[in-house]
Amino acid sequence: MSGFIDLDHAATTPLDPAVRAAMLEWLDDTGYGNPASDHALGRRARAAVEAARAEVAALIGASSEEIIWTSGATEANNLAIKGALEFRGAERAHLITSRIEHKSVVDTCRYLETRGVRVSWLDPDPGGRIDTARVIAALRPETVLVSLMWVNNETGTINPVAELAPLLRERGVLLHVDAVQAAGKLAIDLAALPIDLLSLSAHKFYGPKGIGALFVRKRPRARLAPQLHGGGHEQGMRSGTLATHQIVGMGVAARLAAARRAGDAERLAALCARLERQLTSLPGVLRNGDAAHAAPHILNLSFAGIDGESLRARLPMLAVSSGSACSSATREPSYVLRALGRDDRLAGASLRFSPGRATRETDIDAAAQQVRAAVGLLRELAPGDA
Repeated sequence: MSGFIDLDHAATTPLDPAVRAAMLEWLDDTGYGNPASDHALGRRARAAVEAARAEVAALIGASSEEIIWTSGATEANNLAIKGALEFRGAERAHLITSRIEHKSVVDTCRYLETRGVRVSWLDPDPGGRIDTARVIAALRPETVLVSLMWVNNETGTINPVAELAPLLRERGVLLHVDAVQAAGKLAIDLAALPIDLLSLSAHKFYGPKGIGALFVRKRPRARLAPQLHGGGHEQGMRSGTLATHQIVGMGVAARLAAARRAGDAERLAALCARLERQLTSLPGVLRNGDAAHAAPHILNLSFAGIDGESLRARLPMLAVSSGSACSSATREPSYVLRALGRDDRLAGASLRFSPGRATRETDIDAAAQQVRAAVGLLRELAPGDA
């Protein structure tokens, strides 16, 4: 689309050309073998799957045997949380999470509450972080699992998981981390950091949709009850025929993300800072999230005094988000921003900007101009509210 500017890479990223090229090989008449089959076609596919497993493991400082393939982060989160609780007896368990997790965590925890699990829902501080001391204070003798995202998908705020992980390990409590927005943006070394379970999604770092992974620590072993039963694939934790082409794509995307991480992070942070300077020069523009603990690729701003739906309607050539893509169907103000203390109107008049590898400074400047013009016009139509 000529003139269209994509600043919604936190929702999804385009497929890297190298990833696409690698995937195509496994869609032809020599690459369609079942990786579980014990013949030449199957063994060739299995070798490709294991090579990709090693590439994903390398991105996060894990070993290959600790990577379990899933259909995406939603399944990985479900497997981690339900699997951990069910293995240990859900009817007697206690779980800690926060009110600003991704819907795939929030709704999983709500489901477990209907099954007798007791859940402690932690509130964020005004900057959107979950304080370590608050997590520790919520622990009970029966606490099985803490589930927190590394980077909030709406505000970009980084949670102190590196500080929290060793404290939970000392107390024998499992830690699950949704790292969907952290992988490829922040340095992750699970060889040094005692996280037990960690979720990934390929399409957030220029890989294909429909494929993700769950890191499951081997030593000390994090045991899970499987959620899909069948052929005992993936060490018995996730049955189902593996999609070789998607797995290969995730492997290549992980390798590229590891090689580019530092450079990409520096450039994305500079682009977000450039955009923030231009938009916060307007009156009544508030940043959502802790600027001192922010991921490089997400900027969330609220625009006081205007209607959010009207603002988004006046930005037809700009891809931005009013919140998580997985929550957009509700058309309600972001529950994340409301948890940070924004009222419904201000939460509704918020935009999440997330540039990507192809974003240029000229794109940022053009986007800022479009937003400034839309905000100015809407405030002229409803003066005195900003």
